[in-house]
Amino acid sequence: MIRRWSGQNRLMKRAPNDFHRNGYKYLIELRHVVKAYESVAEKLTVLRDINLQVDAGEFVAVVGKSGSGKTTLTNMITGIDRPTSGEIVVANTPVHRLTEGQVTAWRGRHIGLVFQFYQLLPTLTVVENVMLPMDFCHTYSVHEGFKRAMHLLDQVELAGHAHKLPSAVSGGEQQRVAIARALANDPPIVIADEPTGNLDSQTAETIIQLFASLVKQGKTVLLVTHDIDLTRRAARILTLIDGKIVEGLESSRTARYHFVS
Repeated sequence: MIRRWSGQNRLMKRAPNDFHRNGYKYLIELRHVVKAYESVAEKLTVLRDINLQVDAGEFVAVVGKSGSGKTTLTNMITGIDRPTSGEIVVANTPVHRLTEGQVTAWRGRHIGLVFQFYQLLPTLTVVENVMLPMDFCHTYSVHEGFKRAMHLLDQVELAGHAHKLPSAVSGGEQQRVAIARALANDPPIVIADEPTGNLDSQTAETIIQLFASLVKQGKTVLLVTHDIDLTRRAARILTLIDGKIVEGLESSRTARYHFVS
């Protein structure tokens, strides 16, 4: 079992209503977001008038077929890509208004990203990989950063592998390292894009349990997956169909869906 998360929340000592300043009611809010790509031959609209609100501490699953817009949606929230039109407010910040340099620094402190292919640097040790976001954002000294990285690795039961290279641990262990890295700067939001796609079912369940434990500790988790079975721990399921959100309330497999406009 994954150990209970605890302590070292220096970056997140905020008032409970901190994200509600300036009239922003939700931790994540998308207002009439459209994303279209244009070429000489055609215009492809990937997201169509998306309206989405996520409260702090929610576990939200995003599902849909390949090409439905799942990754584009998360790219909007993280500032990796920009909307053609509409507004995106995340952690009290209008992300769509930030410059490229501003959004990179903002993302490093507010969003923890977990990818399908782990994205660990192969020439760095496990603990060095976890320390990278702290080095980038200058949130901790080298000594403090090492202590925090070891603390996070201990939480995912990998402290004993801290000085190994990623290639020396299993795929499931690499994904746990990636989750520890995503938590390095104690972000309020964790976004995981197909994090179990390369894992067997038992290891995938361990990873989902880990995300559920993060929610219990106050994190907001957005899980992007094509596997509906992995969404049963989520409080809310969003299905993307042709660039529109279809939302099923709670986690019932028999729930009726409605378009969110």
